[in-house]
Amino acid sequence: MSATPKKNRAGRRILATAAGLATVGAMVAALPAGADDRGKPAGHHPGRTVDVQLLSFNDLHGNLEPPAGSSGEVVHQHADGTTEKIKAGGVEYLATHLRTARQGNPYSVTAAAGDMIGASPLMSGLFHDEPTIEALNKLKLDVSSVGNHEFDEGAKELARMQNGGCHPTGGCYEEGKTFPGANFPYLAANVTNEKTGKPILDPYFIWERKGVKIGFIGVTLEGTPNIVTAEGVKGLKFGDEVETIDKYTKVLERKGVKSIVALIHEGGAPASSSYNYNCDSPGAGDGISGPVVDIAKKLNPQVDALVTGHTHQAYVCTVPDPSGKPRMVTSASSYGKLYTDTTLTYDRRTKDIVRTSVESANHVVSRDVPKAADMTSLIERWNTLAAPIANRPQGYISADINGRGSTDYEKPLGDLITDAQLAGLAPADKGGAQIALMNPGGIRSDLVYKASGAEGDGVVTYGEAFTVQPFTNMMNVVDLTGAQLIAGLQQQVSGSNEASPKILQVSKGFTYTLDMTRTGAARVVADSVKLNGEPIDPAKTYRVAMNEFLAGGGDGFPALAQGKNKLVGASDLDVFNAYLAANSSASAPIAPPKADRITVVK
Repeated sequence: MSATPKKNRAGRRILATAAGLATVGAMVAALPAGADDRGKPAGHHPGRTVDVQLLSFNDLHGNLEPPAGSSGEVVHQHADGTTEKIKAGGVEYLATHLRTARQGNPYSVTAAAGDMIGASPLMSGLFHDEPTIEALNKLKLDVSSVGNHEFDEGAKELARMQNGGCHPTGGCYEEGKTFPGANFPYLAANVTNEKTGKPILDPYFIWERKGVKIGFIGVTLEGTPNIVTAEGVKGLKFGDEVETIDKYTKVLERKGVKSIVALIHEGGAPASSSYNYNCDSPGAGDGISGPVVDIAKKLNPQVDALVTGHTHQAYVCTVPDPSGKPRMVTSASSYGKLYTDTTLTYDRRTKDIVRTSVESANHVVSRDVPKAADMTSLIERWNTLAAPIANRPQGYISADINGRGSTDYEKPLGDLITDAQLAGLAPADKGGAQIALMNPGGIRSDLVYKASGAEGDGVVTYGEAFTVQPFTNMMNVVDLTGAQLIAGLQQQVSGSNEASPKILQVSKGFTYTLDMTRTGAARVVADSVKLNGEPIDPAKTYRVAMNEFLAGGGDGFPALAQGKNKLVGASDLDVFNAYLAANSSASAPIAPPKADRITVVK
């Protein structure tokens, strides 16, 4: 294969701290049918089986420091139905929790389901996520699938993350040090080179400990090209998840590996936002919907468990496989706020997992445990390098302005970002924009009023603005007809976005009604679409600003890719920072926008 980890980690000694503190909020699984009072299936032979601990997480996105605001919270549901929010996340705490969890478990393997890097806060993103790979090495991550964000900078940069070496333009960031790359294998079974047809990275990994063998197959969602810039996936082909995993399941079986875990960067939508709710109520897997459910129901029954991600949700479910047998499907939210602890009972004689004994629970990465000293040192080292840029004030806000933390279709931070884009690109020599559109997935955080460092409350630093918009997409201004513009709005709720709408954020003066009681494209009430109170004319041409990702049709918006007379402007981050500087001060901070441009009928 094209890229493999440089260190043989099969016999690596597992590190543990002496913290000895219990993690918060474990979800206790019910005993399976046919189990004895120890939770093991009838006929269980203690001498023949061994419990393997599988620790997993997903969608870290380079969040080494504790995420701020709602991005750093999980919802815990109490027995009486009430809920509370718990501060969670931060690699210093994640390391302590994982190391404590490993204590007393000689058979322990740690896996991840993609998006470890990409869309990262400035401390990691500024250095092309080298700090995050270093942290994952210290966490003793054994294996990870790739996610869509692993392709943000293209296949060559992903290969560098695996194999090491200094950045081709940024060089080496620390004097005398060369980036070593990941000690763990990144798996990309369904990502192949268009010319050779071969996977660009290893498709599978076999973890072995004292005769126990478990195979891991890693894939990202087949739709990755729709949510990554065209340059990032150039020359690559993304295959069907089920077909790919089934293919390599057979490969592993021929190698004598019958215990198999699929690492899938695709996910589901749980019925509750609480990380510890019962996903199997009223029946197995009834508490979850979405793409991963279809995948789970189709995958070869030889696959024993699915570790998933992408949707940033928390769930532990048993979804029936094609033979009707329950199979564990898990996800641990995002940003290192949770980790999943799954027990896989391995039968040495059959070399397979005793499926009825599989138990799993999500645990909170709470911040009431000692910080891992090696992670603190890592963060301090990289923060020192980033500080001259990260701590620079950009503007002022009067209260939290929610983006990622808002559950509404129209987000206050989305309004602020599009207003900044409109202001920056409205001048004739900058593009003459009349409307600005922003994809909701590109808003990666909130702007939080409380100071994150020594800058003071209400001050927005460069690092905080970068965390909101970390992709540095170039702004485009294009001609779109009114008909094309309305078609783009309709694609928010139809086509590939019908099952899971992607509602664009819109600039001031642009209004319309979204009627969610209707279906498909009809949800956008065409005659309600107006600019400054005037109905959009289907035959008229409008100048529309958007980032290059949207202008390329990303996120399922092919209508927006039809734009003509393109003018390329400054980056989205530069436009945003310029707006903050020009429109706020300590005495006149920006207030949260009202988010009243899209009228939603439910």
